[in-house]
Amino acid sequence: MIVKNEEEVLARCLDSVKGIFDQIVIADTGSEDRTAEIAAQYADIVSPFPWTDDFSAARNFSFSLASTDYLMWLDADDVLLPEDAEALLAWKQGDESADLYFLPYRADYNEDGHSSLIYLRERIVRRGMYSWEGAVHEAIPPHGVTKTLDICVTHRKPPSRSAGER
Repeated sequence: MIVKNEEEVLARCLDSVKGIFDQIVIADTGSEDRTAEIAAQYADIVSPFPWTDDFSAARNFSFSLASTDYLMWLDADDVLLPEDAEALLAWKQGDESADLYFLPYRADYNEDGHSSLIYLRERIVRRGMYSWEGAVHEAIPPHGVTKTLDICVTHRKPPSRSAGER
């Protein structure tokens, strides 16, 4: 993960994945709140990364600190719902047939609370084969063997943050 001033949502995110990952790596790009302190309660590695106006640089730095065979990225305002956390844990027990896995991303909701925007994102990659590209709206260009898993990552924007603040 890369984070900056995420004290409002970071524990929620990391609680939703507790017990799933073999290693949690967090690069803090300059938090001025309790983000680093919260991260230290969950993560194996918390490292500062001086912000350079380049999301890919920060994400590639966080990937460089990891030592597991596969890497999965999340943003601090993402969560795994219980059924998706269970499915991810089950997947970990055997499937290593692809280099990159796409997962559905529930990114927005209508007034009734139903998903109104779901799209695939590259979420799990074999370490050492991939890097992020693009300073903003960064992505991992897919290559190698790819698969899609039916395990959703759910975006949960903090109540105090509106889209206009970005």
